[in-house]
Amino acid sequence: MNTKITLGLSAAALALGGGTAFAAHHKGGHGPDADGDKIITEAEHNAHAAKMFERMDANGDGVINTDDRTAKRAERFAKADTDGDGELTQAEMTAAREARQTERAEKRTNRGAERFAKLDANNSGGVSLAEMDAAREARQAKRAERGGERMERRGKRGGGNMKRGGRAMTMLKQADTNGDNAVSRTEFDAAMAERFAKADANNDGAISQEERETARQAMRAERGERGGARGERRGQRQQTN
Repeated sequence: MNTKITLGLSAAALALGGGTAFAAHHKGGHGPDADGDKIITEAEHNAHAAKMFERMDANGDGVINTDDRTAKRAERFAKADTDGDGELTQAEMTAAREARQTERAEKRTNRGAERFAKLDANNSGGVSLAEMDAAREARQAKRAERGGERMERRGKRGGGNMKRGGRAMTMLKQADTNGDNAVSRTEFDAAMAERFAKADANNDGAISQEERETARQAMRAERGERGGARGERRGQRQQTN
């Protein structure tokens, strides 16, 4: 595939890799857990995957490829070009920038609501001292776990840095089963279904919080192994040169 990572393709790769397929879930949010019960059913997962594909297929041709980046740029330009004259005035550029800032502020507000909902474990509408302590302990445990994983990966890579683009291309190559440098809806759905099945450890047709966390840990471990293998190959090439 083309080694240039584009916006649409990178987003597709993150989705296929599980980065957004099992993202934060809250009632009324944009994640796959539509009813906010902290369980992702297969129907919820499929509906969310369909929305992701439609969003990434910017030109609506039924495939995710490099043409979507061009279409996305044209879409953004047309949105900013409010008078439709094919050029952006300083006022239009300022308005577009302010609109982006407003959108980011709204997203930050939504993330704050998500964090609060996560703290409020019993859904009482308030956060008790016990819930705050439990959240703090969970954060500390996660940080310690991530720190250990980073040290392990760093040791395997010999201090190298594994680029997100490399992971993205790997995911896309796996999804692009016919090798046509594009991910069709059929290929996308198949890859997402495979990810769901892998995360659904007990095969009950739903993914629980525990299964999501296990899937995330497995993906982090897989990335670490790939990074270690790359670091080893890089070291071997340096020795032969």
